[in-house]
Amino acid sequence: MSQVKGYVITNLRHLTFLFQACTGIDNIAEAITLLELNNWDLVAAINGVIPQENGILQSWSDLCQAASTAPTAPPSRAASSSPPSSSSSSSAFCPVLPSRQIVERQPRMLNFHVEYRTRSVEVVLEDASTVGDIKQILETELQVPVSKMQLKGWKSGDVSDSTVLRSLHLPKNNSLYVLTPDIAPSATTSQSSVQQESLNQNYLLIISHREAQREYSLNFPATRTIQEVKRNISDLTNIPVRHQQWDGWPASASDDSMTLASSGISFPCHHLSVCRRSSPATALEPTEECTDVHMVSDSEGDDFEDASEFGVDESEIFGMGSSSCRKSPMMPENSENEGDALLHFTAEFSSRYGDCHPVFFIGSLEAASQEAFYGKARDRKLLAIYLHNDDSVLSNVFCSQMMCAESIVSYLSQNFITWAWDVTKEANKARLLTMCTRHFGSVVAQTIRTYKTDQFPLLLIVMGKRTSNEVLNVIQGNTTVDELMMRLMGAMEIFTAQQQEDIRDEDEREAREMVKREQDEAYRLSLEADRKKREAQEREEAEQVRQERIRKEQEEEREAIRLSLEQALPPEPNEEEGEPVSKLRIRTPSGEFLERRFLGSCKLQVLFDFVASKGYPSDEFKLLTTFPRRNITQLDPAWTLLEAKLFPQETLFLEAKE
Repeated sequence: MSQVKGYVITNLRHLTFLFQACTGIDNIAEAITLLELNNWDLVAAINGVIPQENGILQSWSDLCQAASTAPTAPPSRAASSSPPSSSSSSSAFCPVLPSRQIVERQPRMLNFHVEYRTRSVEVVLEDASTVGDIKQILETELQVPVSKMQLKGWKSGDVSDSTVLRSLHLPKNNSLYVLTPDIAPSATTSQSSVQQESLNQNYLLIISHREAQREYSLNFPATRTIQEVKRNISDLTNIPVRHQQWDGWPASASDDSMTLASSGISFPCHHLSVCRRSSPATALEPTEECTDVHMVSDSEGDDFEDASEFGVDESEIFGMGSSSCRKSPMMPENSENEGDALLHFTAEFSSRYGDCHPVFFIGSLEAASQEAFYGKARDRKLLAIYLHNDDSVLSNVFCSQMMCAESIVSYLSQNFITWAWDVTKEANKARLLTMCTRHFGSVVAQTIRTYKTDQFPLLLIVMGKRTSNEVLNVIQGNTTVDELMMRLMGAMEIFTAQQQEDIRDEDEREAREMVKREQDEAYRLSLEADRKKREAQEREEAEQVRQERIRKEQEEEREAIRLSLEQALPPEPNEEEGEPVSKLRIRTPSGEFLERRFLGSCKLQVLFDFVASKGYPSDEFKLLTTFPRRNITQLDPAWTLLEAKLFPQETLFLEAKE
């Protein structure tokens, strides 16, 4: 652990030294403040202080190239301090820029986002302007007199209206707010919104340790309690909370459970001092109601006594929580439902480290594997398994600095299914090993067993394969954001190559299946067409049979009628009988002639029956005379041939009815 501390402090010292060398800022507190504003990004901090003639510096190579073309003018601190002579540090160091000369030649434009109650104003000024110039602009925009306006949010000490902005060494973008204690707030400004805004602020506490004659500059969120601040100072000074004697707390800060926002301290910076109580009676005082065991290094502390110079809370670096009482576990022990356990884990993670964190999959490890590995090839993702252990000194810094970094959160959300588990309790750890053995094999479970508590937390990157799941990487807690991102991107490169191969195989398989489906569909349609054709043919044949049967029945019926009519006809008379006889000649539609003799007294019905007996029924054919044309079938069948004037002879013809 001492090696980790020394590594962190050494890196922070180098960054501060290089920043001072490049900008010419001699005040180390001011340099640290500017680096903190840029999240310890050296290039970004230099760009915020020094405007470059040829544009913004993008990287170390740009910085070194710009420095190589200008004469060096190292500040006094650079002359009195030299970085350690290691290969890595010497290769990274380069000459510095004459920053003062550049600033004088070319003014910088500064952006200010100023908030006043429910309003916000954007102000852009040159760094040669004063604080009073900003107030003049705000007076016009907000209609608030300058005399009643307090402009707050400056990162440095007291600022007056005549202060030149350049002397404050501000970054390009700044956020300020206006207070008007002499002007009552409007009814539309709710007290709850003001309180919520105050809880989102950060306080810089400059704490002087009188006995050691040291000064600590520490940043704390507004939600941190006074008790937590005292415990952090206990970690830095080795003075137990019950033996601490403080000066500088306001009278309103009477309860150690109060937050900094409600304690009444000055914003954004407040000065305090602390020392050990000299009275021996203090040793007999009762201890705090909720006590923590604080880790004390057995080293001399020379490597870490400057940690506070860099605004770093050692309790955050080395995972020692500073809460006033023991935190609730990330995951309940022996939870029956994995989904409920993950819901509790997510809620506790958000409570400790904020809402900016990866979206943890709520469900079992098997469900997370199904979601990541077993969809379409284009939709598959890597599975990131985060294993948390509260007993590890690296857990707090890994969660707050790595897992909650916006770049990491965004990259994990886009490319990974993130599943989490807490192995602090042995029962939960045993359950995890069982799940890993079932889903990934005994090798993964054995790998997790080999890691010690102080190597946690772990981030396992798992990739699904055709036959098995493969662990691509195991990332331990002692890493940085850049290293974590590089390892995640390296895993993504391997996964992307495998995914492209899987996509090609899947496309080929789908193409083959598509051809097979098309062939099967064509075959099915062919069978369907054949079936329909066969059914149509069968129906046609059945219809023909039915029609033939009907036709035969009709013919048989007509034949029976014809025979009955033929048998019922009176015999053909002879001419010698002496009765009047009519000789009729009938032409059929086929051109044949039917001839027969009838008695003149015969009814027309006998004539009709004779014609019907020859296959020409009166309901289908009509019997006509030639001249004049008459339709005999329309006459009364009871008429005699004489009455119908078909005597002594007549030629008739048959015509089918329409």
